[in-house]
Amino acid sequence: MPITEKEIIQALSTVEEPDLKKDLVSLNMIKDIKVEGKQVQFTVILTTPACPLKEKIRQDCEEALLAVKPDLAITIDMEAEVTSARQTPLLEGVKNIIAVASGKGGVGKSTVTSNLALALAQKGAKVGLIDADIFGPSIPTMFGVEQDRPDIQEMDGKQYIIPVEKYGVKLISMGFLSPAEGAVVWRGPMASKALTQFIGDVHWGELDYLFVDLPPGTSDIHLTLTSAVPLTGAVVVTTPQKVALADAIKGVEMFRMPQINVPVLGIVENMAYFTPKELPENKYYIFGKDGGKVLADKYQLPFLGEIPLIQGIRESGDMGQPSVANQEDEVTAAAFSTLAEHLAQQVAIRNAKAPLSTAV
Repeated sequence: MPITEKEIIQALSTVEEPDLKKDLVSLNMIKDIKVEGKQVQFTVILTTPACPLKEKIRQDCEEALLAVKPDLAITIDMEAEVTSARQTPLLEGVKNIIAVASGKGGVGKSTVTSNLALALAQKGAKVGLIDADIFGPSIPTMFGVEQDRPDIQEMDGKQYIIPVEKYGVKLISMGFLSPAEGAVVWRGPMASKALTQFIGDVHWGELDYLFVDLPPGTSDIHLTLTSAVPLTGAVVVTTPQKVALADAIKGVEMFRMPQINVPVLGIVENMAYFTPKELPENKYYIFGKDGGKVLADKYQLPFLGEIPLIQGIRESGDMGQPSVANQEDEVTAAAFSTLAEHLAQQVAIRNAKAPLSTAV
């Protein structure tokens, strides 16, 4: 007798989603089951297109079905529907807002943000990026769009800024609105108002992930962001260097303050080691070793990954082409791709287990 849809559902109810620790059927991740004789086809709805465990899920599904009927021909389609735990009318079409912070400048936070955004976009996610470093915007340079200017469009009687788009990532930055050579000399409230406009007056449309590249340290900008919109969480970037770690701790503590209370999704260790292009297997720990991992362990946070110090990262940023988009920079592209998968994984876990986030 051919296998029935009921038997398929029963078999797949034994397959556990590795991160969420529940079976695929109860999580409503199985759709569109079709049976024609020995041919079985269905769709698994992943929580992110960057799911690092999709092949494991596929294999587990096949094994569960073959245990029931060994002669089945199984076709599994993988689709993604990014989850959200936000509840607010502001930025209603944006599923997840992720702040990227660092305790001090110079740790490569904007480089990490740019490549994370691009890596997720390449995997099929809808991604946007706010350059919230009002005083030192660098995102236009990193994406090679310094000369671009956002359009203005009227919708429902209101004027909206249309973000610049490059490599499939929607971008907004003070760098688009002020001369590159000019200094932005503003008091804190003025900078906070600019960020508020980037959030409320920009037409972001439907996004799976909206990254906010914060300025270094802890400031009015951080407080404005956390009070204006509910954040899915924050990522803290550091280097292994002791002084950077000391400042990164302040960043973690800031997000954990009761009046802010933003989940820290994980720690990224940038410039983890130096690898010469001609000796890709060699690793030189210039700034120390495993500082980010130690920090993550201390605060019981996920360690999202380490990014090597490679000349190509700097060259790609200067050329306006993030490393992920550089076909020749395989080592760095792979590191950022893995980092993006780990971050998407933590977002899905947070959305499944944590309560709805609302703005203060």
